[in-house]
Amino acid sequence: MSSSSPEAPTCPNPSLEQLEQEASTRGLLLRLQVSRPAGLAWGLRVGVARRDGERLLLLGELKGWALPSTRGLRLDTMRVQAGDDTAALGPLIWAATFAWALEATPCRQATILAIRDSDVQHRRLVRYFRALGFGPLRELAAGPADLAPRLLWGGSGLLMRADCAEVLRRSVRRLGGLDGL
Repeated sequence: MSSSSPEAPTCPNPSLEQLEQEASTRGLLLRLQVSRPAGLAWGLRVGVARRDGERLLLLGELKGWALPSTRGLRLDTMRVQAGDDTAALGPLIWAATFAWALEATPCRQATILAIRDSDVQHRRLVRYFRALGFGPLRELAAGPADLAPRLLWGGSGLLMRADCAEVLRRSVRRLGGLDGL
């Protein structure tokens, strides 16, 4: 006997194509640049721009990489320019990144470093990444075992991990949902 309880309907995750269309309706251009040297790893750059006459103005970007054997996406640099549509830029970039990971790679988890440049900025990053669905993995500090990961990640801080589908869902919610989904 199965019990039927009223549950909130679940929306499917949007595709990368749907996210590109959403960006277009907002007057933005969303593009992914993916490299795969020797078929060993993926290099990723997600950018959002706006046309300014004949020029494109880069408003935000995220960089990352993945090795198929680790089944995990490694995210590095996220930058967003302050402006009128800043609130939509971050969620759009995150959503596109994770839609791509789920569609084109075996990656189902992602790791990011909440770098410790200053205590205030570190706390802000940890809070921001937690809101996206990242949870603490381990602290990278000054110990000898942390030297190689610190070189890879570019500093000390808190390594955090998240489920790709969950970050995509949260990013779409922050974006305000998508029409038609």
